[in-house]
Amino acid sequence: MKKTFKKIASQLHLWLGVSSGLVVFIVALTGSILVFEDELEPVFYPKFHLVEAPKDQSPLPLDNLRATVANAYPDQRIARIAIEHHADRTVLFDLVKGKKEKDVLSVAVNPYTAGITDTRRENDSFFHIVLQLHRYLCLEDTGKAITGVATVMFIVIMITGLVLWWPNRKQTKQRLTVKWNAKFKRLKWDLHAVFGFYVLPFTFLIAVTGLVWSYKWVNGMIFLTLDGKAQQKREAPANASTHNALSSGSNALANGAALWTNISGTPGTLAKITVETNRLLPHPGRVLFTLPESDSISITVSKVNDNAAIANVVDFLYFDRHDGHLISKRLYSEETTGMKVRRLVFPIHTGSIWGWPTKVLALLVALITATLPVTGVIIWIGRKFKKKEKVMKRTSAPGKVASRAKAAAS
Repeated sequence: MKKTFKKIASQLHLWLGVSSGLVVFIVALTGSILVFEDELEPVFYPKFHLVEAPKDQSPLPLDNLRATVANAYPDQRIARIAIEHHADRTVLFDLVKGKKEKDVLSVAVNPYTAGITDTRRENDSFFHIVLQLHRYLCLEDTGKAITGVATVMFIVIMITGLVLWWPNRKQTKQRLTVKWNAKFKRLKWDLHAVFGFYVLPFTFLIAVTGLVWSYKWVNGMIFLTLDGKAQQKREAPANASTHNALSSGSNALANGAALWTNISGTPGTLAKITVETNRLLPHPGRVLFTLPESDSISITVSKVNDNAAIANVVDFLYFDRHDGHLISKRLYSEETTGMKVRRLVFPIHTGSIWGWPTKVLALLVALITATLPVTGVIIWIGRKFKKKEKVMKRTSAPGKVASRAKAAAS
């Protein structure tokens, strides 16, 4: 019974590994690149992200920066504004045309001069391409389906791999150490089995959390299990006021007509919202403004809490887009258990949950995971080649016997 179980596990491990190996390799390798995306972005695109912060000078009001962008791109709508808490960072504006946001133009603005420092199409940025390859193999919905299936297969591979690895008492030391001076046959097995064992708990977590993006039902299970009900749809509330402040802002329009393009409000609305956000949420962290297309929907402002013990702790505030007064709050401390656990999925998957230590660990795990399909295929090819050699020896043996008999008879 035990041998039959191991034989089934061996066949599943082999053929699922051969079937999903290339996808697992691509996903693991691209995942290792994405681990330090936030740290590498300013290195890859310094002009886009970095500015020289003048001494004793505060950033200009956000409305001034917005006026610059609106004047430069009057035919596009500002969908988001991102403000980093570092003094040497640009303020980033995401521009879109119409309702669809597939082709986003990002504009970087110097917060001290209101000058545009750089622009880029997000679809063409390095990390966006890597992310598309990681999640969709650059094949959109088809690629998403492939990576989802490959992830499920990889989870089965890990379970069957553990079954095949599990040692008896005499094998424990062998299964836990790599014999670097061994012959290639033993070394390739060690690199696959021993390294695979050590990264298995972390790779398993990464794979399981990855299923949240592949399958909606996995995401739904988090809320059904922990909250006892389906995930509640979160939308920005309607504006408390319904008046159109364009008339009251006529003086501002005279000074810069593009200031209120795609958003109605009184002068200094965005600056007022920024001050109120930092007053209510005084901790350091990235602030993101989401400006809906509809004039009847409020502005959503989210702020990351960099002082939190774990990553992805975010609070949400909703402001009236006409006069900037606070409409409602959605604080992290008041979220349901399901939502808090859901927010842990991303930092666990990327390794950012406890900062640099877990990021370094995630990088190593992803790189080792990328080697497993490679070493697995090498082992498989080696075994196939060995079987061919045995067959050839067997088929050539009768000929040799016959020739020896013929020689003896003569």
